[in-house]
Amino acid sequence: MSSHGATEVSKDQVWLKSSSLWAKLPIIGVILAAAGLGGAFSMMGADPQHFWYSYLTALATFIAFGLGGLFFVIIQHVTRAGWSIVVRRLAENVMITLPALALCALPVVFMGSHELYEWTHLEVVQNDPMLSSKASYLNEGFFTTRMLTYFGIWTLLSVLFYGWSTSQDNATGEAIDKKSHAMRWLSAPAVLLFALSMTFFAFDALMSLDPHWFSTMFGVYYFAGIAVSAHAMLALLSVALRNSGYLKGVVTEEHNHDLGKLMFGFTVFFAYIGFSQYFLIWYANIPEETRWFAYRIADDFLPLTTLLAIGRFPLPFYFLLPRAIKRSSTTLILAAIWILFMEIVDMFWLVQPVLAHHHAKESGEHHMTMHIGAVDLLTIIGIGGVFLAVFGWALKRRALVPVKDPRLTESVTFENF
Repeated sequence: MSSHGATEVSKDQVWLKSSSLWAKLPIIGVILAAAGLGGAFSMMGADPQHFWYSYLTALATFIAFGLGGLFFVIIQHVTRAGWSIVVRRLAENVMITLPALALCALPVVFMGSHELYEWTHLEVVQNDPMLSSKASYLNEGFFTTRMLTYFGIWTLLSVLFYGWSTSQDNATGEAIDKKSHAMRWLSAPAVLLFALSMTFFAFDALMSLDPHWFSTMFGVYYFAGIAVSAHAMLALLSVALRNSGYLKGVVTEEHNHDLGKLMFGFTVFFAYIGFSQYFLIWYANIPEETRWFAYRIADDFLPLTTLLAIGRFPLPFYFLLPRAIKRSSTTLILAAIWILFMEIVDMFWLVQPVLAHHHAKESGEHHMTMHIGAVDLLTIIGIGGVFLAVFGWALKRRALVPVKDPRLTESVTFENF
């Protein structure tokens, strides 16, 4: 152990080999991004509205994953947690995808807003008293300013935390402690910036799809998905890397156990927030609020809502309840994959019923039809490819753990009691 409390870890365990499939993730991601986004944009002319709703679904999903990494990093610094240091670099690599995802969001802001948001149509606003009363907030100029502010905050925070952490790997002497202090100092104001920007992004990008509906809990609902997905992503990555021969003796079943406990805990939190929002709206029975749920439990969307209700709480809750499940790599990775899949389902559930509702009104039909086509898959592949390319670049650029962190030994030797 050095004077700063760091411990020596084998280079073979924390650096990717150039021959490894993990080292090829950037090129795989670029190919997926080009194929997915290229194919999706080529289909935009056939049904522009469907394209933009599919694009927003994919974007909201991967932004949630990126924000999950940022949330994990901030919270570990603000609480000065020791156990998590060996998985923190993985979260930093997830977090640094946010600047690229922000670029992916610019087409929504500058090209797709008219297809997505009815409040961008002046004639609709003028003939709707509710939208007219919200025009000071829901207008294109202010919307663009807010979205750019959110992306700027996320880019700034992710770049600063990532830069300080990775540069600490090559630091010596007092510089090691200075970088740790800088990250701890920034983490407290970063919590506030994260909470505000994430909440209002959820309001602007997702809730305003149906501007007649409103819920002060919606930002917390989006956050609950972010939080449970963050720990599922870290569990998936750490187990997969260990199965590939990396991080053995560095990330152990003790860390699996804590990630599993956090997945379990935030599964309960998600259910609490989701049910609370539904129950309060159901109990008040105000038409402006109930309609949002009404067309999500109708026709084609009822099975999807049922899947979400079961798949977001009872299944992962009872599966993750036993201690042995959380300490087993095999069962933990199954739970992680399921939770990440359900986050995609959740984003689809938040976005796509609005499109189906618009189509039903325009056609004069009463049936809500759920359309899932090639463009939905291509946008997920395309934006997922961007996410994978940047994550893969970060993964092979630096060690898989912060090797000079003063508390690395504490994390490596961590045990649950």
